[in-house]
Amino acid sequence: MPKVGMEAKRRRSLIDATVDAIHERGYSDVTMAQIAKRAGVSGGLVHHYFGSKDQLLAATMRHLLTELGRAIRESLAEAQTPRERISAIIEGNFAVDQFQPAVIAAWLAFYVQSRTTESNRRLLRIYAARLASNLTVNLRAFMPQPEARRIAEGTASMIDGVWIRQALSDAQADRKAAISQVEDYVETQIAAHACRDADR
Repeated sequence: MPKVGMEAKRRRSLIDATVDAIHERGYSDVTMAQIAKRAGVSGGLVHHYFGSKDQLLAATMRHLLTELGRAIRESLAEAQTPRERISAIIEGNFAVDQFQPAVIAAWLAFYVQSRTTESNRRLLRIYAARLASNLTVNLRAFMPQPEARRIAEGTASMIDGVWIRQALSDAQADRKAAISQVEDYVETQIAAHACRDADR
């Protein structure tokens, strides 16, 4: 009889192994058997838990999205103003345990697979909608809703773009530089709106 909690531990070890295997081999080349071996379990067990490689990737992304949400909530807990909350959202999207080579590679695989796998596409849409909504709510302190939505979408695009560029780069991931790039965009947009208001 398996020990209590063993299934959760095995699932987590398979998710961690998936992230590492994608980073090392790429999603297309990695097999379920290789992931199972890396996790120290049988190939049959990984199929029992997840069914297919696409389902394993979806489970991996749900885990990473959960961790991302946790990082953002922790960052938001210390924010007092709308501007601080915007910064907290940006910082949370580049959390230390997320913005690292292996996880970045897994995210890139997720983006690619979301084009052909409905479950992954749905997860990505939920993530994107939540990010844009959270940014829009706080940007409303500086501009009307339509403008806030536009800047929120631009900010989200900047975040995604930095992640993708890092995935395609051989350079060391630099979260401070990444955060600074996105912050510069937000600050420029808020200042530009304030200038337009002053000129009216």
